[in-house]
Amino acid sequence: MPAFVNTSFQEITMLSSITRFLRDEEGATAIEYGIIAGLMALVLTGIFSETGTLAVALNTVFTTIATTLNPS
Repeated sequence: MPAFVNTSFQEITMLSSITRFLRDEEGATAIEYGIIAGLMALVLTGIFSETGTLAVALNTVFTTIATTLNPS
């Protein structure tokens, strides 16, 4: 006699719930979005910080413009 014939309804329900939980991928999507948001925050902080690439480049451009327009 196969083993599944003797299983109770509660055991079948529990196995079904566990199987559904293991196949569910909704949480993975939320985790992936969290990782992407964290990486974007790091990159944007590096770009827009006072010593970041964009800040240094803009400072250089505007200093050059100010020096050219107002030579002392």
